[in-house]
Amino acid sequence: MKQKLTHLWGRDGTKSVLASLISIVIGMAVGGLIVVLVGLFNPSMGLSAVWEGVRLVFGGLFSTGRSAAGQLTFGFNPTNMGTMLFRATPLILTGLSVAVAYKTGLFNIGAPGQYLMGTAATLILALSIPTETVPAVLVWVIAFVGGSLAGALWGCIPGLVKAFLNINEVLACIMTNWIAANLVTWLFDSGSLFENLQNHVENTKTAYIYKTSFNGVATSKMGLDVIFPNSQVNGGILIAIVIAVFMYILMNKTTLGYELKACGANRHAARYAGISDKRNIVLSMAIAGALSGAAAALYYLSGNTEFFWNTYQSLPAIGFNGIPVALLAVCNPIGVIFTGCFMSMLDVVGQQLTNLTAYNEYITDVIIAIIVYLSAFSLVIKMAISGGFRKRRRTAPAEVSAAPPDSGEVPDAGETAAEEGGEQA
Repeated sequence: MKQKLTHLWGRDGTKSVLASLISIVIGMAVGGLIVVLVGLFNPSMGLSAVWEGVRLVFGGLFSTGRSAAGQLTFGFNPTNMGTMLFRATPLILTGLSVAVAYKTGLFNIGAPGQYLMGTAATLILALSIPTETVPAVLVWVIAFVGGSLAGALWGCIPGLVKAFLNINEVLACIMTNWIAANLVTWLFDSGSLFENLQNHVENTKTAYIYKTSFNGVATSKMGLDVIFPNSQVNGGILIAIVIAVFMYILMNKTTLGYELKACGANRHAARYAGISDKRNIVLSMAIAGALSGAAAALYYLSGNTEFFWNTYQSLPAIGFNGIPVALLAVCNPIGVIFTGCFMSMLDVVGQQLTNLTAYNEYITDVIIAIIVYLSAFSLVIKMAISGGFRKRRRTAPAEVSAAPPDSGEVPDAGETAAEEGGEQA
């Protein structure tokens, strides 16, 4: 048993998971500390308010409001849980988008642009095809596939310039992000191609597109509304989980996945082995773009979300949030499911802080920022866990003293290999 535990502890995957958990714990602890400091230095707050803030930071998902006496109450909150699952759906898919590209040696920072193109294609198809003649279920499928394909095509652009022109994919992705933002704005703006899709029903809103429920096209609840009443949850979370499992199988159990990862490890060695590196680079970015497009499709096909087309003001944060989701999951498709839910949970916690206390939701943004910052240093944390620093300090003097200073003889290669094998044994 002890030998099995030692073997498990020595695995690289175990250390990676521990490094991510340490990042999360430190981030949550710093968030709690900020809550304490803000409460102590704010005259309008007392110790009771500080205690409430700390409790919500760590358990806001299970907050059920306040009792008649004004005390915070906790328990199973189906509304919060359903909202968390709904918001986790696009996060899981954008996290998968970043993770898959990273596994193949590419950094997909173009998820926001791919997400926008998927959004435009999904809404145009879902709202333009008349459900009087085409069944709503078929329209949903067409819109979902169309959104995914639009994201895939947009993801191909950085892949093509990387494969054939050797231009860094990060620079290409940044440019395509802003092109997508202005292109989508032009598509829906007044006087453009699809201005008829704008929602003019509510006079207080401008530059919004109709919800897909306007056309009777919406993702099935699949019974989740019974388990999580009064929330936006639908079957999209189940679809996202199925896609994550499929991507895990694709990347780890298929020849295509092996070729993609081989190109990421060393494209020149992969080419020498007979693998088409250019084809796999483009394919990797296309898959990543399709996942981002699918994230947008599931979010807006829910039937209860509106799209604000004036995107030139800012890029959708959901695309960038996929980066910390992927980093915390160590780019493991199954791990992305859990980290996506965790990031979504922090959004719910921020809402609870704003609604139930004098604190605001930006505290959870600080927590997320710290976790992201630490996840970027996961290699350092892994070295600390495995004692890498101590090993280096301990072996450095031994390596220096291994060769006699006055000896001019060069040791035989066989003897050196035997000595190294003996040391390892």
